[in-house]
Amino acid sequence: MLYAAFILGLLGSFHCVGMCGPVAFLLPLDRKNRTRRILQLISYHVGRVLTYAVLGIIIGLLGKSLNLFGVQQQLSIVVGILMIVIILVPLKLFNRFNFSRPIYTTVGKLKNAIGVNLKKKNVGTFFTIGYLNGLLPCGLVYVAIFGALASGGALQGGAYMVFFGLGTIPLMTTAIYLGNFLKGKTKQRLKRAIPVFVVAIGILFILRGMGLDIPYISPSELVAVEKVDNQMICH
Repeated sequence: MLYAAFILGLLGSFHCVGMCGPVAFLLPLDRKNRTRRILQLISYHVGRVLTYAVLGIIIGLLGKSLNLFGVQQQLSIVVGILMIVIILVPLKLFNRFNFSRPIYTTVGKLKNAIGVNLKKKNVGTFFTIGYLNGLLPCGLVYVAIFGALASGGALQGGAYMVFFGLGTIPLMTTAIYLGNFLKGKTKQRLKRAIPVFVVAIGILFILRGMGLDIPYISPSELVAVEKVDNQMICH
């Protein structure tokens, strides 16, 4: 599933450029000193990926606690269904219920903090911008978090989110250097590929939870592991 997380990040970064692009485009990179510029970029990406890793560890711990109750397979199926629902349900329907209203204040504070740091140019500042950037609401990050939830533990959840973050680096770096370089039909085609891949990942999670004895896709070992976990809890 780590490969899926990386590809999700890679394809999802086309969406990320649209959401986080304004922050990336405004990064006060040192355009004269190449070495310093590279260090600034690395610091920015490390901050973002670290945020994703921390979120993955926290969510992975939650998933692990659910696994202790013997619901590992069911959790994987539920996560897969949620991924598909997020893609299939129209965005207007989600907006109608104003799910994001409770976090508007927090988002505003994050943006203010990013704005303050954008005025500085030291390497530590880029790390802070990246870390705060990783906390901004993003639909693709939510999808990745669902994957971390069903990963099986803190380390697995952290690794899942790290691979997701690594997948976003190539395009985000290109966007920082070249700005909004994707336009027209190419951009639209790539955006259409994102929901298709998310649905495919959702189906993989559902198959994984069904334990159909399909190597690498739906291993039956999950059933055995769940039975052992249940026995350990009983004893």
